[in-house]
Amino acid sequence: MIGAIVQARMTSSRLPGKVLMEIQGRPVIDYLYERLSFCPRLEIIVLATTTNREDDPLIDYIKKKRLPFFRGSEHDVLDRYYRAALKFGITHIMRITADCPLIDPEICDHLIETYLNKQMDYVVTGSTYAEGLDCEVFSFKALEMVWREARLKSEREHVTQFFHNHPEVFKMGILPNKTDDSKYRFTIDEEVDFVLVKTILVEFCRQGKSYFTTEEIKNFLDAHPDIYQLNAHIIRNEGIKKSLKEDHVV
Repeated sequence: MIGAIVQARMTSSRLPGKVLMEIQGRPVIDYLYERLSFCPRLEIIVLATTTNREDDPLIDYIKKKRLPFFRGSEHDVLDRYYRAALKFGITHIMRITADCPLIDPEICDHLIETYLNKQMDYVVTGSTYAEGLDCEVFSFKALEMVWREARLKSEREHVTQFFHNHPEVFKMGILPNKTDDSKYRFTIDEEVDFVLVKTILVEFCRQGKSYFTTEEIKNFLDAHPDIYQLNAHIIRNEGIKKSLKEDHVV
C-alpha cells in the first residue's frame, strides 16, 4: 500500500495552532488534504499527531472528517511514523508535514513514480524546489531499519535524517526540478508565512479555482513582489539546522 503520513501538532514553537488556523472558514490542514486528494497514487492519508491533550482539537477535526489517524510520541517522530505505518499496513510511505497546504500533487505523484520505477529505498525533493513543496518517499523496510538503528536526537525527531547520515546504506535519489525555485517559500512556520499563504489561497479561490499549479503560484508571487517579500528573509530548514547544532545521542 502506498500512503501519505502527515505529521502535525498544535504546539509549534513559532506559530502555535497553525494547522487549524482558518482561511476562508477552512483550517490550513483542510487545504493540504484537498491537494493530496488529487494524487491518484496515494491509497491512504494518515494523520500522525501526538498523545498530548493540546492535540485533541486536531483529532476532533480529523474524526469529524472521518479520516484515519495515529497518536504517538511528540519528540520521537520517527517512532510515531513507524507505528502509524505499521498500524495501517503502509508499505511505501510518503512523508508530508501539515504546514505545507500548497503541496503539489503532480510533484508527489512524480516522486512516487520515480521511487517505484527505480526501486529506490528513499527519494526526496531537492533544495531546488520551493520550500513548502517538500516531500519524501521511502519503504517500510527502510523505515524499520532506521527506527531500529537511529540513535541521535535529530534522527528521532526529523524521521529521515538517518538516511542522509548514512547514504552508503540505502539506494537514494533526489528528484530533479526543471528550474531552481529555492527562492520561493510556501510553508507556514511564522505569522508572515500564514499571511502569504492566505493571500495566495484567497486569490485563487476568488478566481473560482479549487486546483491550481505551482507555476500559477510562482507567477502570482512574481507579479506581486510585495507579497513575495513577506517571508523572503526566513532561513530555509531552520528547525533541522538548529536540531543538528544541538544534537546528542538519546
